[in-house]
Formats: sequence, C-alpha cells, structure tokens
Amino acid sequence: MDRLTSMKVFAAVVRLGSFAAAAEELDISNTMCSKYISNLETSLGARLLNRTTRQHSLTEVGSAYHKKIIDILTEVEEAEQCVSELQNHPVGTLRIMAPPSFGSFHIARAIKGYKKRYPDVAIELILSDDFENLVDRGMDLAIRIGELEDSSVIALKLSSSRLIVCASPEYLKENGTPYTPDDLSNHICLGMCHNLVFSSNWSFNIDGNETRIDIKGNYLKSNIADALRVAAINGSGLAQLPSYMIGLDIQSERLKPVLEKYEPDSLPINLIYAHRKHLSVKIRSFVDYMNGYFESPPYWDKWMYKEKHK
Repeated sequence: MDRLTSMKVFAAVVRLGSFAAAAEELDISNTMCSKYISNLETSLGARLLNRTTRQHSLTEVGSAYHKKIIDILTEVEEAEQCVSELQNHPVGTLRIMAPPSFGSFHIARAIKGYKKRYPDVAIELILSDDFENLVDRGMDLAIRIGELEDSSVIALKLSSSRLIVCASPEYLKENGTPYTPDDLSNHICLGMCHNLVFSSNWSFNIDGNETRIDIKGNYLKSNIADALRVAAINGSGLAQLPSYMIGLDIQSERLKPVLEKYEPDSLPINLIYAHRKHLSVKIRSFVDYMNGYFESPPYWDKWMYKEKHK
C-alpha cells in the first residue's frame, strides 16, 4: 500500500479519535482504513495503536511517529498548495479552532463573508477551550483569548475584549447595585468552573493593581460561560463575562454593567497559526480576510463608546 496514504490515514485516526470518523473523512471503508494502519505497522515493525473493542490509544512508538509524520504531511500539503498558490485560488479544507462562545458569536458570522469570497474552501470550525498544540490537533488556525506564552506560533491580534461584571435590570432593582468589589459579598455571583473546579474569585483593577476578590457562587456554577450569560439575563445574579459575549446584551439593555471603574485590563484576541516555510494560500487568505475585520472599538463594545459621547 502507498506509504504516504497510510500516513495520512494514521494521522486522521489520531486527530479524529476513531477509525470510523477517519474513514468517513477520507471517503474510504472502515475495513480499508484498518488495513492501511495494519500495513503501516507491519512495514515499520512496530505497533502504533493499542486497540480495544471500543477505543484506541497511541503507543509510545506511535506517539513519536505521529509527531514526525505531521511535519512530513505538512510539507506535502504545502507542496501541493504551490499549484493553487500559482493560480491564486484557495482550495481545500481550512480547520479552525476557537473558544465556544467567541467561535459561535463571531467567527461563525465572519465565515459567511469569507466563504462568499472563497467558495472553494471548506471550513471546519472546532469549538473548544482545549489549548493543545495546534499542529498535533491537525488545526490550521486557532483563536486564543489572553496573553500568549507559546513562542512557536505566529499571532495576529484581531481585537480585544473587556471583562465586565453585569446583571439584569430586574436583579439590580430587587437587590441593589454594587459600587465596590467588596459589595459583592451581599450579592449572588454566578461563577465559572474549570475542570470541575469552581473559580472562587474575580479579577479587578484596584488602585492600578490587578486584585482577585472572593465571590460567593451560591446559585449557579458552570464550565460554559453561555449558561451564566443566560442566567444573568434572567435575573439570577451577577456574572463577570467577556464583553464579546455580552456587549450586544448591554446595548439592548438586557444586561447592565456595574463596577466599571474597577474593570481589569482588556484581553487580546489573537488569530494564531504555526510557523511554516511557505504559508498555504488557504491559510493566508483567511488571515488576510480577518486582518481588520473587527473595527476599533469592535461592534460588541460600541455601546461603551456611545455612552461616553452622550
């Protein structure tokens, strides 16, 4: 069997997590998918995957081999893209990973205009807060919110997002408005949990210093910020959420910001992609399209600009 195809099948199985999903993406049968992997293992003289009836996992050898072939497959893809690049016509599948809320609210909206300009590019938008290696996950691009620590990627700042404490007008009418972070001890605070661990504090800027204030999450905790947004709109309590998620709710007066004078520094919103010798035309086309897509201030923060100029 063709070695390069076998490598592509193996990479797809690892990225998608199953033989069935890889077979469907590559438009081959499950049996053929399994044969490619078996023949690859035979030719290498090593087992790449530990298989059970329900799942599989990489062996130590398989993990090392996978990291090596990702670079090879990327080089092959870049070589194939040279033809498209000469024609200046982006084609193929563009895989983008983004945080669930930002991806749903804003990247999905941006894709419509991109697809109108480049109809031959298929988009796979993966919504996840998983910060695993971009290349290992088979992603071309990713959205990351916050300061970046990984120097192995290229980052394009698309915009920024403020972190706002907000509540519905109904909640504030019934429970009063907090004027300092210390007032939060008398309020219901809707809290985030990460990896099933509840985050018990919020960030504020007090006298020029970032300060963490303990909160009481006695009504709702969730690992998905969208749930806290809905709960806040329905009057369940206060929430500290990014402005890209709630800016339009504030503009429509479903939510009202509080403690604005204590707001922490804004977070950068970056479009990141891996360093490559030759950036494929499909990736470059999306990078160029998104560069300047969000105005300054972005549309989710326009309400603040208008309030300052009333």
